[in-house]
Formats: sequence, C-alpha cells, structure tokens
Amino acid sequence: MDSQTSDLGRAPSSATKEDLLRIARDLFTTQGYAATSLDSIVAAAHVTKGALYHHFDGKADLFAAVHREVEADAVRRIDAAIEAEPDPWSAARLGMHAYLQIARESAYRRIVIQEGPVMLGLAGVRPDARSTFATVSRLVHGVLTAGEWQLDDELLRTFSRVMFGAINSAGAAVAASADPEQEATRVETSLGLMIAALRQISREHRSLEAAVGELGTSLT
Repeated sequence: MDSQTSDLGRAPSSATKEDLLRIARDLFTTQGYAATSLDSIVAAAHVTKGALYHHFDGKADLFAAVHREVEADAVRRIDAAIEAEPDPWSAARLGMHAYLQIARESAYRRIVIQEGPVMLGLAGVRPDARSTFATVSRLVHGVLTAGEWQLDDELLRTFSRVMFGAINSAGAAVAASADPEQEATRVETSLGLMIAALRQISREHRSLEAAVGELGTSLT
C-alpha cells in the first residue's frame, strides 16, 4: 500500500481531518463549546495544533464545520425517511416526525439548537445557510403545488421560511423540555393539525386567492 495512505485507504491528511471532526463533535456535545479547548481536541486526536490549523482556522471554524456536518447528517436521515413516500402530504408528516426525533438527540440539540445560534450568529443560522432549509423547502413546495394552486416562487420561499421557523422553534421546545418524549408528541400533534388543515383548505378551494379571501386575510 502507498505510504501516503492509511490502512483504510484514506490519505493521512483526510483521516486527520475526519478524526478532528469526530472528536470535536463528541466534545462539543458533552462539554459544550466554551468548555472544550483545542488542547483537549488535539490530545484526543493524537495530533499537534499545527495539524489542526492545517485544516481549520481555529476553534470557531472547527465548530462551524461540525455544525455543518451535524446538519448534513440530519438532512440525510430526513431524506431517507421520506424518499419512498410518493404522497407529498404524507412525506411532510414523515419528515416532521424524523426531524423531531433528531432534535431529541444530544449532538443535534447541543450543537445546532443550543449553541449554533450563539456561536455562528444570525448569518450562520439564517434559513438559507442551513442545509435542512432545502429539505423543508422541498416538502413545502410539494404540498403547496400538489393541487391546483398556482403559487409564485417568492410566496413559496416565504412559506418555506415560515414553516422552517416553526419547525425549528418546535425542535428547540423539544430539546429544552424536561420530558422531550411528551413534548415531541404535543409538537407533532400541533404541526400535524396545521398540515391537515392546510390540506383541507387546498381541497376546498381551487385557488389560493379564494382560500385567503374566505379566511379574511390578504396576499398583499
């Protein structure tokens, strides 16, 4: 085997980066960002700080990379939960359920929900900076275009942002609850009712204008 590759066929530099991400993810989850030092990360990875700085600008950059990795893992799992479901409304329910399951897990709860907004700031956690937003947008597009409604892209994006905010708030409520299981059940029931109501409205009204007119709201 080439001396420049590890026993697993990975280049040493790539293997080091993967190890640093894995160890940082574990430490950020169990200890939190503030209590995790670069010294503890490199010691656990058996590398020097120079090796860490070869891949990351510092602890904040490493945290951002871990945050992206945790988000990407969530997207893969949500996509796996909905990929075999052809009905967009059922897919939305399945996606919501998968997300609430993930929100209860320690890594996602600590890194994405609790510390992400603090460490990354508004720019880092705005919807279009989150990989999960693309999944929510796809689900929203699926349900809102399943019938005869003709919606422009701007309205679809706005609705996606509203739903993304609601789902993230729900995830935070689950993560902060003393009884996450019970809170997840309440949240899933609430969001499920919203989806069911929207589906019923879409069945009863051939156009969005007719629906909002009856509800006494406005598109302008």
